[in-house]
Amino acid sequence: MADTTIKITEEVRDRIRTLAEERGLSTRAYIERTIAATPTADERAERTTKAIAYVRANFGVDLGDGDLREGEAWREAIATRQVGSRR
Repeated sequence: MADTTIKITEEVRDRIRTLAEERGLSTRAYIERTIAATPTADERAERTTKAIAYVRANFGVDLGDGDLREGEAWREAIATRQVGSRR
């Protein structure tokens, strides 16, 4: 295992510790799980491709480019907290 040092504010450090403690994890374990569970852009694109293929194969719906753009805009709005709430 490699050791890495990053510089963060005290507030962020304390928040990470609190979140980890609430889940019964060490700070290291919490960060590892969080990062491992966060998909990269390529992983999201692969999931999207698979989801579109599934919808087309199982629901008989053909999603057009406009549908895909609208879905991506909706996902981005949620991710940037412009709509909805994260829990």
